[in-house]
Amino acid sequence: MKNYSIEIKWAIRFTLLTLAWAIGEKVIGLHDVHIAYYGMCSMLFVFPAFLFYYLALAEKKKYFYDNAITWKQGFVSGIVLSFIITLFIPATQYIIYKSITPHFFDNIIAYKVQHKMTLENAKLYFNLKTYIIEGTFTGLSKGIITGAIVSLLIRNKK
Repeated sequence: MKNYSIEIKWAIRFTLLTLAWAIGEKVIGLHDVHIAYYGMCSMLFVFPAFLFYYLALAEKKKYFYDNAITWKQGFVSGIVLSFIITLFIPATQYIIYKSITPHFFDNIIAYKVQHKMTLENAKLYFNLKTYIIEGTFTGLSKGIITGAIVSLLIRNKK
């Protein structure tokens, strides 16, 4: 467990970042009045996510690997970080869509129906269960890819 304390710490920080991002989206109206821009603006999360992965793996390099890390070591750390973050995704999604923005799904369904999506399809796609499943799989896959890229940036041993 001690070997993964840095990844656990950064996974918790990443989860808090995700919740803060959702609050920010809600505050600026992306979950209601500006919902048309939600998809585009939510993609901007890639920048703070990448930064957090970079900071996590840089800390792992400095304190665990004594400033000498291979790509493989960084990549494994990125996989561990991604897996731990993924474990938090169901709870994070539940908090976001039940507490922070409980009317999000009603709002996005109404918007999509106005813009040529059938009500049935909108209800199938925009619901908590689907978001938890999608968030889990995309979070894990994007996290592993991000970990691989960051590992290339921080490595210094062959």
